[in-house]
Amino acid sequence: MGTLSLLLAIHLLFTTLVLCQYEDYDFEDEYDVEPGQQQPYYFNPNAQAHPFAFPVECVQECFCPPTFPLSMYCDHRKLKTIPKIPHHVQQLYLQNNDIEDVPAGPFTNSTFLREINLSHNRIKSHRIDRGVFEKVSHLVQLHLQHNELEEFPLPLPRSLERLLLGFNKIARLAGDALEDLSNITMLDLCNNLLDDSVLKGKPFSNMKNLMQLNLCNNKLQTMPPDLPSSLMYLSLENNSISSIPENYFQRLPRIIAIRMSHNNLQNIPRNTFNLPNLLELNLGHNKLKQLFYIPRSLQHLYIEDNDIETINVTLMCPSIETLNTNQLTYIRVDQNKLTSPISTYAFFCFPLIRTIYYGEQNTQANKSTQLRTAVFRRFLTPEEFDEAEDNHETHTHETEEDNEAEGNYFHPYF
Repeated sequence: MGTLSLLLAIHLLFTTLVLCQYEDYDFEDEYDVEPGQQQPYYFNPNAQAHPFAFPVECVQECFCPPTFPLSMYCDHRKLKTIPKIPHHVQQLYLQNNDIEDVPAGPFTNSTFLREINLSHNRIKSHRIDRGVFEKVSHLVQLHLQHNELEEFPLPLPRSLERLLLGFNKIARLAGDALEDLSNITMLDLCNNLLDDSVLKGKPFSNMKNLMQLNLCNNKLQTMPPDLPSSLMYLSLENNSISSIPENYFQRLPRIIAIRMSHNNLQNIPRNTFNLPNLLELNLGHNKLKQLFYIPRSLQHLYIEDNDIETINVTLMCPSIETLNTNQLTYIRVDQNKLTSPISTYAFFCFPLIRTIYYGEQNTQANKSTQLRTAVFRRFLTPEEFDEAEDNHETHTHETEEDNEAEGNYFHPYF
């Protein structure tokens, strides 16, 4: 009996030591994170139950945290090659390295991979083994932004839902490149070399589940043709688009946000944005001279840095319906040619307006003047004030770079 009690005591002591070791372990020593940078773990509720015993295998170059045993962190480690990927890994993070090649070898046993992040490397299209991603049959998310790709990394698996290819040198797009990717919900092609000729093949027309399309910072002069009706977010900033065809957006009834700042827009047909679900419209930094009909659903309107001299409220709001209130709460109109504030009739049409940002106006050549009221702020109810304070605290710690990125780029995960 004494021997049994002694063995039990030793077992309890050993268990306590192990637990204390895990509790005191500083994982930051293994995962070198820049200050303020969040670890890029994305929870996947559809992930299969882990079939392997713990602790799991992890390659020497990387870190597999016990708290996230299905993830392998190999980022920010100056790697030049992709290490062999253990069979159990579902999330693989290889961003911010010096990788130039993507061979098939390391992915041979990656049966469970659902996310691969290879952003911020030196990968070129011809140095990706053909079919290397297609063989990862459960892949849902693929990051290849900030590389040196000249074309799509075809073929890709049908399971793919989010594809990020921004900040590359993609100038070619085969007509059938996206034909088999019917499950894609988010496609990011910002900051590439795409022009109108690339989109003549109507590459997005068969993407029936596409919800977010980012085409900002390319060389487009016309609106992309035949976008799927499933689209909810469209980013076309920093192109050279000069006009929007009449009824263009009528094919997109689900659209929530349209960003077309920094283009060459001049005249917009009156009912262009008469859409039932539109919440955000950004047309800043164009050449607009007058406004258009504002849909009742719209909440945020950005029309700064245009050539607008007067704001015709009647054109924006031809009628007032007491049972169907306009939802507009924020307007930005600085850097236009306004000489007086917006008519007070606007507050009958748009009773929920909280802020009108007038800023400085370009009333004379090369000179800026400021209206008597630089910012109009409507009196808030106690409930609205509390909500505004909460939102202010949420954004207090954002840096200037964060604000600029947020203003110019849709967050890739919505």
